[in-house]
Amino acid sequence: MAKIQEMTQLSPTMEEGTIVKWLKQEGDSVSPGDIIAEVETDKAVMEMEAFETGVILKILHTEGAKLKVGEALAVIGKPGEDINSLLAGIPQKSSSVPSPNPKAVNPKEDTNPTPKNQTPEPNADSVVVSSVKDTKGLTSQPKPQSPNPKENGASVGVSANRGTLRVLASPLAKSIAMEHGIDLHTVIGTGPEGRITKNDVLDTLNKGTSSRSSNVVASRSDEVVTLNGMRKTIAKRLTESKQNLPHFYLNVDVNAKAMEGFRADLLEFQKHLDPEIQMKVSLNDIIVKATAAALRLHPKVNASFQGDSILQFGRVDIGIAVSLDGGLLTPVIRNADIKSILEISREVKELAKKARERKLKPEEFSNGTFTISNLGMYGISMFTAIINEPESAILAVGSVEEKPVVENGAVVAGRVLSLTLSCDHRVIDGAVGAEFLKTLKTLLERPSLIAGVI
Repeated sequence: MAKIQEMTQLSPTMEEGTIVKWLKQEGDSVSPGDIIAEVETDKAVMEMEAFETGVILKILHTEGAKLKVGEALAVIGKPGEDINSLLAGIPQKSSSVPSPNPKAVNPKEDTNPTPKNQTPEPNADSVVVSSVKDTKGLTSQPKPQSPNPKENGASVGVSANRGTLRVLASPLAKSIAMEHGIDLHTVIGTGPEGRITKNDVLDTLNKGTSSRSSNVVASRSDEVVTLNGMRKTIAKRLTESKQNLPHFYLNVDVNAKAMEGFRADLLEFQKHLDPEIQMKVSLNDIIVKATAAALRLHPKVNASFQGDSILQFGRVDIGIAVSLDGGLLTPVIRNADIKSILEISREVKELAKKARERKLKPEEFSNGTFTISNLGMYGISMFTAIINEPESAILAVGSVEEKPVVENGAVVAGRVLSLTLSCDHRVIDGAVGAEFLKTLKTLLERPSLIAGVI
């Protein structure tokens, strides 16, 4: 008897998937475990297995189709089997790809007709509609233009009726524009609410744009970017986390000189090793190791809120936030507390590469106990991060900066690293979080102690 192959939940957070590639075609024989298609989930491109033995009698959706978990994907049965009744019972999807603008209005419909021989009065908040003739003399559909060029994403050509629109500009900007014959309608304002400033007018003047020399200014159009599965999941999960978890934040500055020296020693030591096992250790690898050691000493931070109880994890599995095109993933370093810095460094690089190639398996990015997010490589000195549920804390790592520090009672030039711990107050009290950061700071400022902790 023919059966339906459904879109399977391939990851714990997957709600829908996009068919990337069919590996089996209609008429091909399959058995349970055979890979029939590649599906993009909210986390990665994964393999879809068959669950029945037989022949693919019907592929219900083409490559690129987006289906919710549980929706019919294909029909598998015996060769020549009649599946018409089965197909009749499958709900039909109107479209596999959502329209980028579901509220688009039919251009033939006039939802707000204007009486004949009556012209709308423009004002500061109104939208001006003008007909534009093409090269053949035909009139195109009216195109709305906001009085504020910045809202349109572009400036527009100079025309006689532009003077009827109110322009937001500072008195000095208006004076300079009048002196040099610059039409303010051709100037894009960078001030609050698109207000034109003196510098905006001077920039336009330097570019040689004036009402006497310019008739058309290059335009740009708005772009609607449809959310992919990963972006939707990130939006949903982080919104829920921020709304449901009572976040509070703790910050500490770390003198990074010793940590940088420790890294330099590691790199120097590796020069004597076999090139195949050499690894370019980063400061982040050292931070991961020190964090794992600190979590071992402070199990209350390595925990999760369970409604009527708190689960303190016996394992230390640290997720590392990795930026991707269109989102981010957090591949997990399992048992980071019992791995060497070299092992952590190698694993971080391997998992980050797989994450960017969208080849991570669910077990490689789920069920972490703590997360580290590092934006130091982007020059960010300090930031706060949103907790990755069901974890109870996340460490935000900034860049190492040159700042004055006190050493032996004297102010000297130092190298300072800023760390910010976001905590779920249902699980972690202020003193508990502070003690954890104190231990982490000590380990990073005296990295030789890390080996003695575990």
